[in-house]
Amino acid sequence: MANDKIIEIFKTTQRGQIYDRVIDHIDKLLIEKALEDSYGNQLIAAKVLGINRNTLHSKIKRLNIDPERFKI
Repeated sequence: MANDKIIEIFKTTQRGQIYDRVIDHIDKLLIEKALEDSYGNQLIAAKVLGINRNTLHSKIKRLNIDPERFKI
């Protein structure tokens, strides 16, 4: 399924923007998985990902991820 999304990105993105779109897509998948595994706890998710909590928070905002949906 992830490969289908990446192929779609290649087909619908102008040259020079493909790298950023693919990286954003992969970032979103990783962040959502870390949030899912940590039940929405951003501090734990950031530690799992090996990034600073503030960096995670910035990426969550930029990628329009709703961390509340992972809380139980």
